[in-house]
Amino acid sequence: MEGDALGFGGPGQRHAERVHARRPHPGSLHCAAEMRRILWDDGEPGPGSRIQDPFGPRAFPQVQGPALDAVDALEEMLTIDLNAAAENPLIDVDTENAYHHGHFSTAYLALSLDHLRAALHHVAELSAARLGDLVEPELTGLTPFLSAGPPGSSGIMILEYVAHDALSRLRHAAAPVTLGTAVISRGLEDHASFSTQAARSTSAAIGAYRTVLACEFLGAVRALRMGSVELPAAPVAEACRTAAEALPMIAEDHTLTEEIARAESTLPECAGL
Repeated sequence: MEGDALGFGGPGQRHAERVHARRPHPGSLHCAAEMRRILWDDGEPGPGSRIQDPFGPRAFPQVQGPALDAVDALEEMLTIDLNAAAENPLIDVDTENAYHHGHFSTAYLALSLDHLRAALHHVAELSAARLGDLVEPELTGLTPFLSAGPPGSSGIMILEYVAHDALSRLRHAAAPVTLGTAVISRGLEDHASFSTQAARSTSAAIGAYRTVLACEFLGAVRALRMGSVELPAAPVAEACRTAAEALPMIAEDHTLTEEIARAESTLPECAGL
């Protein structure tokens, strides 16, 4: 749920090019530019109905940016490592010498993955926060929990429970593995990178992150339907059409398990628009 186009009514200037040019981290610059493209089709965002809004939408580029930078750094590192001559010893055909070395260490990989998971957790925290904003009538102008039944209906309340359960799993997976140590082989092998553990933790973090996003996605689509928001002629409208085709609108309280799974599978298609 992001910006005037999706109903929070906050100031769109948070994505303005002039704002982000004053603190030009590559990731946040790219994120803000993408939000302008998605929400306003590269037009300049205008003022909203409030001066200040929650951090979930307000600080989105500043939190998403470091994660994008972490992905870029990981890709650069992997490009080097996947094309490296890391065998020990290195047999050099030019000198016909064998060079014994430490390229077996995968500290670059482990540290890059630790960095990525920490950044991913920050992004997921904001996603869960925006989901919390969606169930608050003072922010959306809609019913509590986006319920459509009689008073006391729970609406999408359970999505917060699911999202925060996934967030807790992500938080556990985000713990840095590179703070560990191992001394083996009679003290000769006195350092370990733990990159295998870092990769496993990253895989778990990605799965949990997908669930958090799916919960926010479901809530945002429901809020759009209930609020009858007129979307601009921008990519966000096409993404919402794709979401509406995949996700049913069931007004009364019901089990959301299947819809969460559908949202998870629909996210990549919408992200590519």
